Amino acid sequence: MIISNFDPWKSKLCTCPLKYSFSPYVGCSHGCLYCYASSYIKNFNKPRAKKNVIRKLKEEIKKIKDKRYVSIANSSDPYQELEKKLKLTRESIKIFLKNNFKILILTKSDLILRDLDILKNSSVVVSITITTLENWKAKKLEPNAPSPEKRIETLRILSENNIPTVVRIDPIIPLINDCEIEEIVKTVAENGAKHIVSSTYKVKKDNWERMKNEFPEEMKKLEHFYFSRGEKIHGYLYLPKNIRYNLMRRVFEEAKKYGLSFSVCREGFFELNTSICDGSHLFK
Repeated sequence: MIISNFDPWKSKLCTCPLKYSFSPYVGCSHGCLYCYASSYIKNFNKPRAKKNVIRKLKEEIKKIKDKRYVSIANSSDPYQELEKKLKLTRESIKIFLKNNFKILILTKSDLILRDLDILKNSSVVVSITITTLENWKAKKLEPNAPSPEKRIETLRILSENNIPTVVRIDPIIPLINDCEIEEIVKTVAENGAKHIVSSTYKVKKDNWERMKNEFPEEMKKLEHFYFSRGEKIHGYLYLPKNIRYNLMRRVFEEAKKYGLSFSVCREGFFELNTSICDGSHLFK
């Protein structure tokens, strides 16, 4: 199936409403060290288009009577490098809108601005991941993704075009980007964000090795907190609960300061949530 129901974790920690999930691509070119999808999608670092994806989408969408909103895309950035040439995301969005779907788009890329003509005046919410405002750090964490400046500019332009925007500060990694929480929230608030989603870094074997290679000193200090004191939840190693809560509380307090709604993602601190976790409350 090209269109699936969203809840890959089947977890009580996932509070997303019922929605569909769709991606025109398998794998991703951004090369993010902390990526979780690389642990369960084969050859994730070799992105490719799904075979006959547009034809299959047109066939499947006709059979769907329940027009819930669709999330594009949860594992592979829909505006990664391949999209410049193939334009499968653009074509898919047009098909979903034609069939009266609301669309939540998740991306790290400024390439989404190419599609302003079809996104404006449509029932679309855009979620942009911003983990750091520092170029050197972003180049290590997300080596092939657009720079923090480009993402902030994208956020501003989308907001100026009345497209509701969510910012994912995800993941927060102690000793690496936790020192930026307040500045990130302030910056995205000033550039039009309406909602913040946040989560802490969860360890999988492959992403830990990548993180350790690029940030050896920091990961050595964090090893005890994950491998000795941490919690194992659904195959992931989480930080101790009190550390996670304090980090999420900081994001919550900053979001509140600037009048933004807030939610955690797969953390379980539901008392901090002020709105629907994925930002779908922003649909027009």
